[in-house]
Amino acid sequence: MLKFLSKVKIEFNALDPRTAACMEFLAQCNARTAKESNPSCQLLVKRRTDSFPPQISVTFVNGVEEVFDATSTPAQTIRKMILEKGQQLETEQMFREAGEKWPVIIPEEELRQSFPGTKPRKAEEKKQ
Repeated sequence: MLKFLSKVKIEFNALDPRTAACMEFLAQCNARTAKESNPSCQLLVKRRTDSFPPQISVTFVNGVEEVFDATSTPAQTIRKMILEKGQQLETEQMFREAGEKWPVIIPEEELRQSFPGTKPRKAEEKKQ
């Protein structure tokens, strides 16, 4: 997960009962495999004393920052969103390195073409 990030900032009040997502996400960031995936990722923890809601901010390697409300978003959901966006970044990088334009735009007429050699599935095959 950290391989797609340059910076993670976790803010919470330790006495706030809504800090579960922050604590779980912090544990995931501190895992050996996560740290090894990107040792240069900056991990900042800000312990607050006010009533500011728990929050997780991440900066992707391309500079895009995203802020998550950790009171209503579970750590696993945040992790999943980071991985999905990271896969998009990898795909974009792969296309750019190959000299292709990004985003890839498929003309409408190509989307509507039939593909020779493919057959529609039979009703019995769909049930299995």
